[in-house]
Amino acid sequence: MARLYANENFPLPVVEELRKQGHDVLTTLDAGRAGQAMGDEEVLSLARTEARALLTLNRKHFVRLHGLSPEHSGIVVCTFDPDFVGQATRIHAAVSGYRSLSGQLLRVNRPAQPGA
Repeated sequence: MARLYANENFPLPVVEELRKQGHDVLTTLDAGRAGQAMGDEEVLSLARTEARALLTLNRKHFVRLHGLSPEHSGIVVCTFDPDFVGQATRIHAAVSGYRSLSGQLLRVNRPAQPGA
């Protein structure tokens, strides 16, 4: 199972579901970093130091950081999805396809709504 770091804006119910699925997920609160307004580079550096792939809803900034420096422990960018169990299941499927997430940028999007 994957070692993941969920940044501050990542939904806790998704984290809890990923833990139920066997993933080792550290949150910003668990790391003692809540409310510190860390910059994106610092968040990515912390995840790398912890040897964890970053889970984030901040797609734009972290896709850019991946392009600038792909030497990280992995980045999983997600769209917000109120179906937390479904989102965790899609993240699980995405990360389970890799032996190592190092240097990988994975995109996990909310499924299209019927009729949209």
